[in-house]
Amino acid sequence: MSFLSATLSRVKPSPTIAVTAKAAEMKAAGHDVIGLGAGEPDFDTPQNIKDAAVAAIAAGKTKYTAVDGIAELKSAICAKFERDNALHYRPAQVSVGTGGKQILFNALMATLNPGDEVVIPAPYWVSYPDMVLLAGGEPVIVPTTLEDRFRLTPETLEAAITPRTKWFIFNSPSNPTGAGYSRAELGALTDVLLSHPHVRIMTDDMYEHLAYDGFAFCTPAQVEPRLYDRTLTCNGVSKAHAMTGWRIGYAAGPEDLIAAMRKIQSQSTSSPCTISQWAALEALEGPQEYIAANNAVFKRRRDLVVAALNAIPGITCPTPEGAFYVYPSISGLIGKTTPRGTTLTDDESFATALLEEAQVAVVFGAAFGLSPNFRVSYATSDAALETACTRIRDFCASLS
Repeated sequence: MSFLSATLSRVKPSPTIAVTAKAAEMKAAGHDVIGLGAGEPDFDTPQNIKDAAVAAIAAGKTKYTAVDGIAELKSAICAKFERDNALHYRPAQVSVGTGGKQILFNALMATLNPGDEVVIPAPYWVSYPDMVLLAGGEPVIVPTTLEDRFRLTPETLEAAITPRTKWFIFNSPSNPTGAGYSRAELGALTDVLLSHPHVRIMTDDMYEHLAYDGFAFCTPAQVEPRLYDRTLTCNGVSKAHAMTGWRIGYAAGPEDLIAAMRKIQSQSTSSPCTISQWAALEALEGPQEYIAANNAVFKRRRDLVVAALNAIPGITCPTPEGAFYVYPSISGLIGKTTPRGTTLTDDESFATALLEEAQVAVVFGAAFGLSPNFRVSYATSDAALETACTRIRDFCASLS
């Protein structure tokens, strides 16, 4: 009999973390690896936020806090939702966790029973299905298409919902595709959800402020107020504020759900890092100009990568509306052979060969539930991106 939990056999390690770790190992061994797998900005946390953390330490704000966040931060989160999304929440409707991942996990753990289904559009962030499985539910994966620019259609959503559906997870702009839904496109989905009152909506709005070319972000409860009581609106400071390592995520929703999430958190991590909470308060209340400045850099990098990849025969790369990822198709490369004799049977073999033969680390599409594709994070320097794209071009040109 195995010592390990049977539940553990239902999940797999994070592929994005695995790619980053393998690239780091190769670098340590002396290989000139360019890593395009990590999902975090390469910008430093803004100085005013770091100063707020230092001030909190100096003021002795280093003790435990309320389980799901200090009152000041909850109030700032309420103000953020009002200001940015026209959503009114009270502090009792807000939960602060150790990163956005914990917020999603708490909600699933607090609500899922065996047999409950969670509808997840693919490609998806790698952790969604495994968190559902850990919580005892069943992920229902709904593929999108390149032709629809990786957006879920209302017809496909309607077909995926059953009497056992408990949650619909919605992510825009998306990790891994960067695809964003317009208000009209999102409205078509919320129309479907209105006709299924037993389904709750869990949004992952982490890339809200990383949007380009005039794309206007919107979130489900904002587009359809009648879904307000059925929606958990999740966000955090990690991406837009370059605070990935500070580990602060948050959500707002029905008070009974927030109380259940608080109970889960009280018996796992308890409160998030106190110092990080005070830093997050400054992130939400302090100057925001750096977001637009960073976005200008991200847009330039996006355009560089999209143009370079689309110039490679066998690769098709849509231009995303937001986030800092592209998700090109490699359908034109499947079946070809590398100079070392590896046949590219799928996107995982492509990514492995690209790392081993061209020293470029990307994440294969199967990890996100839709193939044959790969994800590139362009949250790194222009010079690294230019070199990486040249290596990818040369690698693809070497295939036979």
